[in-house]
Parts: sequence; structure tokens; C-alpha cells
Amino acid sequence: MEGFFSKKEVESIIRPGGRKTGCFQCGLHANCLTLKMEPYGGFKKKILNIGEAPGEWEDKKGKPWQGKTGELLRKQYAKMGINLFEDCLNINAVNCRPVDEKGNNRTPTSIEIDSCRKNVLECIHQNKPQVIVLLGATAVESLIGYRWKREFGSISKWRGWAIPDQDFEAWVVPTFHPNFVERAGADDVTGVIWRQDLSLVKECLKLPFPKYKEPDIEIIDDLSVLNNIQGPIAIDYETNRLKPYSPGSRIVTVAIADSEDHCFAFKLPASREGRKPLLRLLTDEKIPKMAHNIKFEDNWSSVRFGIEVKGWDWDTMLASHILDNRPGITSLKFQAYVNFGVVDYESDVADTLGEDLEEAIKSPAILRKVLTYNGLDSIFTYRLAMLQKKIMNV
Repeated sequence: MEGFFSKKEVESIIRPGGRKTGCFQCGLHANCLTLKMEPYGGFKKKILNIGEAPGEWEDKKGKPWQGKTGELLRKQYAKMGINLFEDCLNINAVNCRPVDEKGNNRTPTSIEIDSCRKNVLECIHQNKPQVIVLLGATAVESLIGYRWKREFGSISKWRGWAIPDQDFEAWVVPTFHPNFVERAGADDVTGVIWRQDLSLVKECLKLPFPKYKEPDIEIIDDLSVLNNIQGPIAIDYETNRLKPYSPGSRIVTVAIADSEDHCFAFKLPASREGRKPLLRLLTDEKIPKMAHNIKFEDNWSSVRFGIEVKGWDWDTMLASHILDNRPGITSLKFQAYVNFGVVDYESDVADTLGEDLEEAIKSPAILRKVLTYNGLDSIFTYRLAMLQKKIMNV
């Protein structure tokens, strides 16, 4: 195999858990006919399909989608005016055939997915697709899983979105693998959902890719600038505990977004005098207020400030549930990714948040990171509220 794998491929990439894996390390090359199957297709419409792994037919013929499931995908695309092999480029999350001890096809392991990810990413970076279709859970794990730091969930959580992924500058459309659809029956509800998901591919081809403006997170010490706010705001608190009742529970930092691209972020002043502009803002019923899970900010404001927040206007978490009641999709981080394409903005502060937050932000560098994170939460809440209102015609 020394002549087939380059030194770069053998050197590997870093897995999220810290272990190193690479193209050579997974060992699948030892039991397949087509080693590291190359991307295949004319790519006329800039669609990249990422499947699971080569099966027996693909391994023999040396290219993806050659069996029954490939035929199902080809026919469905044809109904949409898309030629699977002329208009698309096709690759798998794992590009050597995985087999069990009896020589039958099997689902790739996470280590095998990690090992082959570099090939998938290189394909994306070299070809710059407009739409990336993730066919099945393995493809979703390959492209999203290594960047997602929270509970990942099943394909049912991820399917049905057209994600404007800012890292890849492409629409990402996850859906079921055609093999799953075939087993369920093409006329079953699974098939109906699958065809509905694939229709998003054609829609995305018509849409310009959205590039979002980098938000202006204005870090302030003097809260008097809050007196000038007139319009709707999105509020987000960072606290040292989940609930405000016990002694020592505190609101540590606050962010107030007054537009989709600007917010104020600040460490909460120790004195009530220093907090006056914030308290005035919170109790002004003429200023509409939004939050992601209103009861959190409302409860903390009531217990720690002794005030009633007036003018609550929109709860983005509640609206997320109304728009789509699948479990596991209403968190702000998930909504920020599927709607705005930002996959992770929490990692830099994840270990800081919690009971040690007050001590941690004594470091100016950590304080800035926390305020930036807090500010992004408020910005994405504002953006999400505007999007939801538009969708719901409110």
C-alpha cells in the first residue's frame, strides 16, 4: 500500500477526541477492490452528494451509486430535472468498502468516518459545491459531527433543513439514505419525507448563498448608552447557576441586541445605581423584548433585580417548537446553525460557564471571550426572532 497512500494521507488528522486518525489507519483498504474511491460525476449543477460507503456493486465497478439504492436516487433526481452523474459529484463519507467478518456490507464505524473525513473535506474545498446533500446519518456525522460539540442525535433531527453553512459556503441538505427509504418502501411516509427533503436541493440552486454580516459586539462599562435604545431588543444573561433562588446565584454578564448586527455586552455593575439604565430598559413597556426561553431572563430579573420585566414580545425557543415540534431542535445553538450556518461559537468559553464564571472573568481575556459569546447569543436571538416573525407572518 505504500505506493497508493501518500505520506500526507498516512500522517492523518486530529479527531475531536484528540486521537489521530488518517486514510491508512482505518484498515479498510485491506478488504476492498476499489481503494479510496474517487469522486465521480460531471458536477454541472454544482451538487455534491455524500453517501455512506461503497457497497458490493460500487466496489466492483469503482464508482458510487451503482446498486438498487443508487437507482432509486437517480430516478428521484431525474424527476427533479437533475442527472445524478452529469449534474452532480458523488462521494461517500467512507470511501473504501466496509465489510463484516462474513464479507457483507456493514455500517462504517466512527473511527472509519474520522479517518476518511480528510478526503471528504478536500473534495469540498477543491470543488466548491453550491449544494451539499448528506444522504444518511453517516454522511451527517462526517460533515457536521466533528464540528458539533453538543448531543448529536439521529438523522431525524437533522433532516429537512437547508443549512447555509458558513464554513463551507454551501447549502447543506441532510436527508435519509436511499437505502433506508428503499427498506421502508418508497411509497411509505419515509419516502414522502425523503422526496420533500430532496426538493430543497432544487430550491437551493435558485438561491444566492447568504453571507451574514459580522456582528458588532460593543463591550461597554458605562450603561448610560442603553438610555438611547428605542426599538426592539433581544436579551441574554450569563449566570453562575441555572436558577436564581439560592444564595450566591448571580447574573454575571448581560447582552442586549438592538439590531440583527449590533449589541451591547457588559459585566453587570455591582451597584444598583450603575444598573439603572438596564433596569429602566427592562421595565419600559414601550420597548418590545425578545429572548430565547423568556422565563429564564424573566425569572432571574424578578428574583435578582426585584422588578417585573415589561414588554415581552417574542420567545424564539417557543416559536422554534411551534414551527417544528421535533425533539432536540429548539436550542439556540441548533437554531443558529440550521438557520444561519454558524456551527459552533461556544467552545472557547464552554469550560468557563457555570459556578466558576465570576472567578474566571477576573481575567480580562476570559471576560472578553464571555462577553463576545454572550453578545452572539443575543444577536442570534434577534436574528432568529426576525426570521420566525417573517415565516409566521407576524
